[in-house]
Amino acid sequence: MKTTDNALVEVQNLKKYYPVTKGIVFERQKGAVRAVEDITLSIARGEVLGLVGETGSGKTTIGRCILRLEQPTSGRIYFEGRDLSKLKARELRRTRKRMQVIFQDPYSSLNPRMTAGNIVGELLTIHNEVSTKAAYHARVAELFAAVGLEPSMMNRYPHEFSGGQRQRIGIARALAPGPTFIVCDEPVSALDVSIQAQILNLLMKLRNEFGLTYLFIAHDLAVVRHVSDRVAVMYLGRIMELAPKKQLYETPLHPYTKALLAAVPIPNPTLEAQREATPLKGEIPSPMRPPSGCVFHTRCPIATEECKAVVPELRPIGRDRWVACIRV
Repeated sequence: MKTTDNALVEVQNLKKYYPVTKGIVFERQKGAVRAVEDITLSIARGEVLGLVGETGSGKTTIGRCILRLEQPTSGRIYFEGRDLSKLKARELRRTRKRMQVIFQDPYSSLNPRMTAGNIVGELLTIHNEVSTKAAYHARVAELFAAVGLEPSMMNRYPHEFSGGQRQRIGIARALAPGPTFIVCDEPVSALDVSIQAQILNLLMKLRNEFGLTYLFIAHDLAVVRHVSDRVAVMYLGRIMELAPKKQLYETPLHPYTKALLAAVPIPNPTLEAQREATPLKGEIPSPMRPPSGCVFHTRCPIATEECKAVVPELRPIGRDRWVACIRV
């Protein structure tokens, strides 16, 4: 796949396998979990790329590899034109301040023994962003205000906040070192529906205010539609379809994309009752033993014998649209 000329992040032929061993004293590898299999994509500056798929499809692993929280098995990851695998520890540390993450669970991602102000301000200290205590407190107060929290809450502990407020603290922490790129790892999936829209609107506001680029990971296509410019659909470690949001939601091409969209509820009861249901059959296969050929063929309603043998290439279909299916 040709990457974008204005790309902030480029992923080329990324693979991530987790070894599975047996034995206690003498461990032997008996297989590998193929979490990510030959992924190539790019994220342009200022863009929001949505990454969707069922649990276990490899979405979070891609985000963790980009952030260098996981070491890729093979492939290349470029950030601002630099190959992250070739950076020395000091260079990588300087680069990391421009790449941050918002975690899925606002309850477990905050240290319960630290005040909210210190949680947000910790990265300011680590990356030497401020030189005095007065500047530290002023910057933390600015970050609290930016995410819709009162600066007077800085001395409270995480258990004194609601789930939505905790996620705002997590967002403020991610903003602290002045990043250009943020991995949003299912940032609203643990929140009440009434709070999700507030957090999504906040993320879009911050994107415009600070010129941020997001990789937005989610399993809810309705959420991704609200925030993304382009959407990549993953299944069992591979990208099945990649397209601009409008094209993907209005005219999905891959059978898996169609099945996912058919499962999204329509808020109109009459239309929902008239819609033809197309549930996927079976369960997602084990990433230790992925199917031969197209990994989706065991659940695909239009699969043929050829699909069992041929691994479909992610090929261009029209402008800026890619599909991995020999039947499309």
